[in-house]
Amino acid sequence: MKYLEIKLNITPAEPWKEIYTSLMAEAGCDSFMDGDSENELLCYLPKKDFQKDLFDDILQNPEFPEVTISYSVTEMEDKDWNATWEANYEPVMIDDKCYIRAPFHQPATNSEFDIVIEPKMSFGTAHHATTAQMISYLLSTDVSDKFVLDMGSGTAVLAILASLKNAKEITAIDIDEWAFRNGIENAKHNNCSNIKVLLGDASLLGSEKYDLILANINRNILLQDIPQYTKCMNEKAELLLSGFYIEDLPAIRYCCAQNGLKYIDHKERNKWVAAHFSKI
Repeated sequence: MKYLEIKLNITPAEPWKEIYTSLMAEAGCDSFMDGDSENELLCYLPKKDFQKDLFDDILQNPEFPEVTISYSVTEMEDKDWNATWEANYEPVMIDDKCYIRAPFHQPATNSEFDIVIEPKMSFGTAHHATTAQMISYLLSTDVSDKFVLDMGSGTAVLAILASLKNAKEITAIDIDEWAFRNGIENAKHNNCSNIKVLLGDASLLGSEKYDLILANINRNILLQDIPQYTKCMNEKAELLLSGFYIEDLPAIRYCCAQNGLKYIDHKERNKWVAAHFSKI
């Protein structure tokens, strides 16, 4: 398969490289690398998926006047770029407790939790701030014998951690078919038989009740689906949200308050936020 390399030059680099990694992922890029300078971000996607107008809109976003971006597009030689990306995949340690690695890495010897994620150019491997913050929250949350819902589950890394922390049952839902298949694969890698992975969105939610809901998606989907999440929450259930920027937090808090949810606290990293709520 032929791939394109989109080279971004971003000024200032921080926190914008991380922000544009997320935006480019949503536009179809499936792997990323740092360039030769601190301002360069290299993004890769199949040639057949490249839409110039879409990328022009993302990279000329008037909502971000404080950042300057130039970019170039180069067609790469035809080779197994997935294998190349895997070879450069690095494990991640969160809060000195949770080690997230590929099958070809050695297990952690100094970590409470050791999670194996098949690195197939996936979004949600804990390299991104939102996933890392959700993992940090989950590490400090008691999920023993609880029913957990993981919305926008991606690689299912959050569902897997919940399982390893002795949750009773976990439902993981993602709208992307590749994520759905990867979630099933990763649950098997980690021997998590109590994870049910579903393909779809919040419309799949019915009369089931949960003690903890995890949703790492984006601002608009969260605002749309928070009412549905609330209907599925047991009394005193908890809700952990991420996938949005610090300037979006007031809107998220207002929506949660309107649906009977109490704000507890939040974490922030490079303008990305994870927030904790509970059912009143």
